[in-house]
Amino acid sequence: MPWCLRRRLARLSGAALLAGLMAIGAAPAASAQAVPDAAAQPAAPAPAPAPTDPLGRDTPRGTVMGFLNAGRDAKGEIAVQYLRTDLTGADAAALSHQLFVVLDARLPAKLAKLSDVPEGSRANPLKINEEIVGSVERAAGPLDIVVERVEQPTGPAVWLFSAETLKAIPDVYDEVSGGWGNTGVGQLLNSTRLRRARHFEWLAVVLCLPLFYVVTVLLNKLLTPLVRRIWQRLFPESDFVRTVLPAPIRLVVVALSLRWFLASVSLSLFVRQAGATAANLILLTGLAWLLIQLNGEIERNVRRRLPSLNAGAGIALLRLVRRFADIVVVFLALLLTLRLFAIDPTPALAGLGVGGIAIALAAQKTLENVIAGVSLIVDQAVRVGDTLKMGDVVGTVDHIGLRSTRIRTLDRTVVSVPNSQIANVTLETLSVRDKFWFHPVIGLRYETTPQQLRDIIDGIAQLAAGHPAIEKKSVRVRFLRLGAYSLDVDVVSYVLARDWDHFLEVQEQLLFGITDIVSRAGAEMAFPSQTMYVANTPAAEPPVAAARAVPAR
Repeated sequence: MPWCLRRRLARLSGAALLAGLMAIGAAPAASAQAVPDAAAQPAAPAPAPAPTDPLGRDTPRGTVMGFLNAGRDAKGEIAVQYLRTDLTGADAAALSHQLFVVLDARLPAKLAKLSDVPEGSRANPLKINEEIVGSVERAAGPLDIVVERVEQPTGPAVWLFSAETLKAIPDVYDEVSGGWGNTGVGQLLNSTRLRRARHFEWLAVVLCLPLFYVVTVLLNKLLTPLVRRIWQRLFPESDFVRTVLPAPIRLVVVALSLRWFLASVSLSLFVRQAGATAANLILLTGLAWLLIQLNGEIERNVRRRLPSLNAGAGIALLRLVRRFADIVVVFLALLLTLRLFAIDPTPALAGLGVGGIAIALAAQKTLENVIAGVSLIVDQAVRVGDTLKMGDVVGTVDHIGLRSTRIRTLDRTVVSVPNSQIANVTLETLSVRDKFWFHPVIGLRYETTPQQLRDIIDGIAQLAAGHPAIEKKSVRVRFLRLGAYSLDVDVVSYVLARDWDHFLEVQEQLLFGITDIVSRAGAEMAFPSQTMYVANTPAAEPPVAAARAVPAR
């Protein structure tokens, strides 16, 4: 490379480096100036809410309900706006009327289950912009009524009845109008309307409820004596239920009968929707009532079959379990009712969960005592009437509750102990002993001769072995030790007594017998004593007394 060219390149690179350094030095100043400018600018306005469609076509449910309301009110120019069709004028109005008639006659009454969000339910991932409203029956097979999401040049996306669905509507309309609608009954049903809804249909649904209930009452009166007579012949020792169809079962039968009536008779969609909602509510009420009565019957059977349960504790536990089961049944019925009206119970459940945690923390000690009481009742660790020794407390159990246990002491006072403490401490149940320990230590004087000692040991052994209340294999009499004040003889045996009073009676007999044996052997019982020795001292000094403990004499 020529020397001049290298010199020019060096100058250019030096100039570029100098420019870069100047730019870096100017950057902090520029940024320092930019900060106040940015702070001085006003905050950006909040984004405007998304526009909504004035006809309510933002969601699948809004489209279906808006179309049905427009068709019921005979507003053809509005009903056409819910269709995705190229028809205009009278042809579009006729198509909307045909669609309304088909939907009103054959669409399943499940409007509450339609999606109420702008995106739809997206049940089919391959067709996220389509929503199936329901299926209507026709001669060629079920027809899916589909609404699809359509983007508009201006405004939000809306849901419209699809073109494929609208193509099949005229044929289905011919089937519907050629059926019951052209008969005399159909003309009667179409003659008078309340806001385009048939008076006769509403009246028929309203009258069906008391009519079906009266029929169930009559069936119950007719079937109960017959079934009772058959049952008594087959099972003479068994008690029969008072009624064959109790009130909850009658409500269930009424609900099922109403649903059958709605499925069998051609009624308008809104009448079928109202009737189906009423039938579902009656069905939920009847089932919840029936489950609550079943819980009560189970509680009564358990109380009859388990008479050994503590009177207070067992009844309290059964009542608690039954109340909890009833609350669960009512809670599930409320959740199903909310789902029936298309209300999402998730926020309510979340609130109940937070509230339940707060209540559990606030009532922690109470819940701890209740759980401990349930464990005591189920495990039968403590029973009413047991004599307990718990620390310094000795007494008899008077009552076992879900929160605390009452113990009557030997002073006849009552001590209430929380169940959590009983579950966490060491209990000594005195009343469940199968035998009592007889264990006296006999102290004899040191003057007792070895022969006398042997006679006493043999006599005590024969006395214990010959007593009817003594367990023979447990008898043990031994010369134990040379004590500080006596010769100790250890007597060990178990007394097979009925209770504590009986043991005291047997123990008294044995102690009297041991005393007689010692007396007949010529020995005596020892007791602690002291002997004083006086030492001889010179006359100038006073006598000194020395004392030491010696065996009794």
